[in-house]
Amino acid sequence: MNAVHSIPVNLLRLFASDTLKKIFQKSVLAGAVFFIFLLSAHTYAQTETKQDTKSQVLHELLSRVWEYELSQFPQLAKSEGLRPSQALTDIRYSALQARDKAFRSFLDELNSIDFDELNEQDQISYLMQAYRLNNYIDNFTYHDYRVPITSEYGFHSSLGRMPDSVVLDSQHAVEDYFALLDAAPQYIKQNIAYMKEGLEVGHSQPQVVLIGFEDSIRPFTVSDIENHPFFAPFKKTDKNLINKELMAQAKEKVALVQAAYQAFYDFFINEYKVKAKTDIAASNWPQGEAFYNNRIKHFTTTDLSAKDIHEIGLSEVARIRSEMQEIIDSLNFEGDINAFIEFLRTDEQFYAKTPEELIITASYIAKQMDARLPKLFYKMPRTPYGVAPVPDSIAPKYTTGRYISPSSDDEPGYYWVNTYALDKRPLYALPALTLHEAVPGHHFQISLAAEMQDLPAVRRKTYISAFGEGWGLYSEYLGLEVGMYEDPYDNFGRLSYEMWRACRLVVDTGMHVFGWSREKALDYMLENTALSEHNVRTEIDRYISWPGQALSYKIGEIKIKQLREKAEDALGEQFDLRAFHDAVLANGSVPLFILERKIDQFIASYQTQNK
Repeated sequence: MNAVHSIPVNLLRLFASDTLKKIFQKSVLAGAVFFIFLLSAHTYAQTETKQDTKSQVLHELLSRVWEYELSQFPQLAKSEGLRPSQALTDIRYSALQARDKAFRSFLDELNSIDFDELNEQDQISYLMQAYRLNNYIDNFTYHDYRVPITSEYGFHSSLGRMPDSVVLDSQHAVEDYFALLDAAPQYIKQNIAYMKEGLEVGHSQPQVVLIGFEDSIRPFTVSDIENHPFFAPFKKTDKNLINKELMAQAKEKVALVQAAYQAFYDFFINEYKVKAKTDIAASNWPQGEAFYNNRIKHFTTTDLSAKDIHEIGLSEVARIRSEMQEIIDSLNFEGDINAFIEFLRTDEQFYAKTPEELIITASYIAKQMDARLPKLFYKMPRTPYGVAPVPDSIAPKYTTGRYISPSSDDEPGYYWVNTYALDKRPLYALPALTLHEAVPGHHFQISLAAEMQDLPAVRRKTYISAFGEGWGLYSEYLGLEVGMYEDPYDNFGRLSYEMWRACRLVVDTGMHVFGWSREKALDYMLENTALSEHNVRTEIDRYISWPGQALSYKIGEIKIKQLREKAEDALGEQFDLRAFHDAVLANGSVPLFILERKIDQFIASYQTQNK
């Protein structure tokens, strides 16, 4: 019960006391006043009780939904420090149907709660739960299980990473890992079955984005069991914990996992790549047009159409290209912007000579930004992060860098840097990449949200791409304000990254809705960004294979910048940048319309305080 609401109840108690009754009974006027206060207090008390009841109903539902998710998704349970009853998510079709039914039932319960009778924080929680439930339901409706891979990742990769975090230091740990080894072959087999179903109905990844994808499967097909990735945990195990009999069992189980991966490899090479669809538009999938529109809404949390987004992208590309030209002019470079971009792509001075040099440079930039954070924020996260290379098994088709959240509360986050093809990883782009993926970008924002223990789990654990990726791109811009771009090349790298995200609005909608070919999209990106050709190809294939996700970055960043400008204009000299940033991040990852509401309140609060 908060203080504002408790006032009427306290007044009720005061006016109901015997002493005050005697005083007020001596005066008709005072009695009337007493009656009005009593009625007012009763009304407030009723409202408060109603709000408390609705809040209790909501929070009870949120808890039940979260407990259900933990019971269904073992990796989510492990991230919460729990020991799940199953090693892998049950993806049999009957299980998918049962989960869809459960999520629909939860959504019906949520919809039965009167939204208008909730307090503001509960309204945000309500909307976040609806967002999460709707996404589960939509993914099943549009049969996302038929396409369990993208151009750069897939079920086999996430499964393949699990041994990396396994420490066999107890009997429970050994039992749990044996359970994982037992579950993996069927899990792989079920995914293959869904991919076959997808081929039959024209719901597959396009052939063009699958070139070289088998390289991410091959490391798990090695026939030497003792050198198989899934056997690695046994090499680090106390021999007193696993006797010869258990070790023999371990080898048998790993051999079955190896055979399942080999079956997936053979299926991918001999069937999937050969029979996959040849066109690239998601709108040509079954229910494709509805699916793409659904993904626009999911990833941007707006009602913008594909046409709206395409035009915003074209406008942003023109603006950023003009700013790029200003930098080129300041360097007195002889040649146009395309010649300058070619110079950046080919001159050896802009590239690391070894993977270690790239990782060390990224780490140094990250520590430089760590030292500047107090200039931008009052509140900072406690969770640390490391800098590490993208795993070799996925690096060739993987994006330039990514943030990896902790898998449990005793692990750090990681800023992954891709050290594959060093001549395609320009150093001038590294400051912007680091600010986006580490601090003040993804690690900073995601860790703060995870540490908000007073919020329901759905608020702490749901990632809204428009907010998170918008914040990441805005974080790149913040580097300008704290001196992170030390020369014009670094700043051009920042603009190139911003241009990269603006181009996404154009090429993603272009390829999936407006009939653009992959070649047209490639040419557009090469023409307008300083990304290497390898990076451009990797990115274009990512957009083809993950429809709509690329739209979130620029749409989110534009909204954050608009809200900052609005706050600066309204508050003038009262504007506090650190307070503004804290306000943006104060509620975790939220839809953009909720963020706008909260910043409007932030502005009003500052104006009231300084009257």
